[in-house]
Amino acid sequence: QVRPVESGGGSVQAGGSLRLSCAASGRILSRSDVTWYRQVTGKTRELVAGISGAGSTNYADSVKGRFTISRDSAKNTVDLQMNSLEPEDTAVYYCYSSARPCIECPPLGWGLGTQVTVSS
Repeated sequence: QVRPVESGGGSVQAGGSLRLSCAASGRILSRSDVTWYRQVTGKTRELVAGISGAGSTNYADSVKGRFTISRDSAKNTVDLQMNSLEPEDTAVYYCYSSARPCIECPPLGWGLGTQVTVSS
């Protein structure tokens, strides 16, 4: 099954930065809606940031002013730049896209996630 692939997670101290990337084969992400979610064990998966195919963006209130979602046309990825990280940002971060690699293909759906750990 073709799915998005997340990368860039890791462990940082509070106040630090990480950049996550969401990739898929070809240029499919360059023209589709892509959303970053995060999930803490035992809690509901929550939306972090999204970017539409046209380039409009939206953010959860908790990350506004700290996180930036963008497309990297050279790498064909959708990136999440996370600055001023807080321990509350610790979670597994997932990329989701409803884009279809072909007309008869299923949507890309969810990636397998990348762990972000922020220590105080």
